[in-house]
Amino acid sequence: MKKGLLYIILLMLPLALQAQGINDNIERGHNEEGFGGGQVYSPFRKHQHDSTKTELNVPQEIHQWHMSELLGEVIPVDADTLQHLYQNWHNTDGMNGEYNYLGNMGSPRQSRIFFHREALPVFSFLKPYDYFVTPVSKFFFTDTKSPYTNLSYNESGDKITGDDRFRAYFATNAGKKFGAGFLFDYLYGRGRYDSQSTAFTKFALYTYYRGSKYSLYALAARDHIKLAENGGITDDTYITNPEQTDAGNKNFGSDDIPVNFHKTWNRNEVYSAFLTHNYNLGFNRERKVEATEEDALLDTLSTTVAEGETSVIEYVPVARIAHTLDITYDDRSYINYARPNNFYADTYLPYDSIDNIKQTHIRNTLGVSLLEGFNKWAVAGLTAYATYDFNRYILPDTLPGGMGEARNATNEYTLSVGGILQRDKGEHLNYKLRAETAIAGEDLGAFLLEGNARLSFDLWKENAYLDAKAFIKNSNPSFYFRHYHSEHFWWDNSLDKEFRSRVEASIGIDRWRTKLSAGVETIKDYTYLANRSIANASGTGYLNRIAVAQESSNIQVMSATLKQDFKWGVLNLETELTYQNSSNKEVLPLPDLNVYANLYFKFRIAKVLNTELGADVRYFTSYYAPDYSPALGQFYQQNQADKIEVGNYPIANIYANFLLKQTRFYVMYHHINEGTGNMRYFLAPHYPISPKALWFGLSWNFYN
Repeated sequence: MKKGLLYIILLMLPLALQAQGINDNIERGHNEEGFGGGQVYSPFRKHQHDSTKTELNVPQEIHQWHMSELLGEVIPVDADTLQHLYQNWHNTDGMNGEYNYLGNMGSPRQSRIFFHREALPVFSFLKPYDYFVTPVSKFFFTDTKSPYTNLSYNESGDKITGDDRFRAYFATNAGKKFGAGFLFDYLYGRGRYDSQSTAFTKFALYTYYRGSKYSLYALAARDHIKLAENGGITDDTYITNPEQTDAGNKNFGSDDIPVNFHKTWNRNEVYSAFLTHNYNLGFNRERKVEATEEDALLDTLSTTVAEGETSVIEYVPVARIAHTLDITYDDRSYINYARPNNFYADTYLPYDSIDNIKQTHIRNTLGVSLLEGFNKWAVAGLTAYATYDFNRYILPDTLPGGMGEARNATNEYTLSVGGILQRDKGEHLNYKLRAETAIAGEDLGAFLLEGNARLSFDLWKENAYLDAKAFIKNSNPSFYFRHYHSEHFWWDNSLDKEFRSRVEASIGIDRWRTKLSAGVETIKDYTYLANRSIANASGTGYLNRIAVAQESSNIQVMSATLKQDFKWGVLNLETELTYQNSSNKEVLPLPDLNVYANLYFKFRIAKVLNTELGADVRYFTSYYAPDYSPALGQFYQQNQADKIEVGNYPIANIYANFLLKQTRFYVMYHHINEGTGNMRYFLAPHYPISPKALWFGLSWNFYN
């Protein structure tokens, strides 16, 4: 597979560069920061044509956006094509190295920055895989002037312990209103340690129609997630003091280190469909514009009223009716064909080596909005909506009077109503306020109040902004906190609602490349997976037991982040420092300090090859990081009687990152400092990160 993909890349690259050379003969705008030099075709630019030559004019302009999951709001974003930090795109620990994970590409992960931890998805077992399984709100929809294709390939290592990831993204338009495309994503991480492979596949199709009155957006996807579980290495000494083990043998590799589990896998099959559409009610009005805008106007009628001036009839939306349908089916299996001895404290289904749970989720949302800006008095938009959630859960159970297994289904529903007050078109102040409450069903009494705002202003003659965010929410713990049945873990709990309140603020000055953020959150009845392991009767080790717990006393988390970038000629330095403090480090452990720094030279070679040569490092202070449970596929509290610290170990990479016309590529040496310092390169207890490795990545665009 790896060789085949590499051959395809090498064969197609010359063709891509040749096509780029042809297109470079076309006069167009230039922006050094964008992918492919940011070459954007403009239909308004006049060109001098040589009548003796035939010119191939392929527009190279794309616009991308995300969709809100509630009512399908279009959220414009920068195109996913930037050169900077592309060498970190494949990193499971994130672009800035803030995630703890199990060491292999694509393995379960959790952010160390508490304020960056997003709410659990409907199927909470997918949360550790947010590196690969992305929600609708992070999927890229594309509007393109010509068919657009992006292919990317990242790889490291060999065919035994190496990694591969291949992605293909295609987008096309049929006119100005209709577009469609697909995404194929394949990830295969063989793993530097035994029984640690990951094999993920995604296929997604999307389409949209954007008219002045009616719009529709649809996305369908299938995710296949399968990974081998090794339960961590049996002895950390193989990493921290290898000379004290048989690792001193020159033929001893990382995949020879003993691990706890073999023939054990987690598998998730996810099928999802998302549809949102809306209809605008409004009126026509006349507007005068410059004649050069005429070709760019959508859904207008125009007549020239004076030289250089055009009168257009445009449709002005006043109100909107929107409907969103979201359907997800999840099937999770934990497969354990080789049970380790003296590992689990309890066994509830002794004759079953596969734990299987299924969930079907259907959400319908209907909203009515009065839109912002249809006249001078409409300074904000106002929306009212109702949401109906239906969930069907299928769990194993025991048959009455015996240890045989049955399959029981549980249905839950929630009916919620809410409202949104939003301003997006203000010159200095924009905001969004939302209120929602559950009026019927399982989550009756749950509520959410949230808001965010941005104020733009001048500070010491510089453009500055102030962002503020806040929420108060009272939410029902996830179904799987309340009910879960499996071979080794079993609970049916009656839990209180979890109450959270948070306030955040940040100030930034663009020219200074400075951003300072701070916030505080208070949590009552914090719900978590608690470690209830018991001492082994043999007197050695502990038998694993996990239960759901709620912390009745308030937990307070304080956080502050400083992002500061510097530039001296071709030399650049980017830094991000986050300080955190948890008032209950036993229940909610967080590192006090998390640091990312990136030092690089940025220049051009032969005026065409944009180059970044540098090194980056991620570091966090030591703390009792959450453990990982293979049987649950979740992070959970460490055993307080046998806990260990992770952290206080920098992880450094060096890289060369390039952009040539429409092709970006890099070479990176990951974990170059292996073998130095205290050697404790763990991000989760007993799960070391990969040893040093050389990575290669390539991504290029086609317009045809």
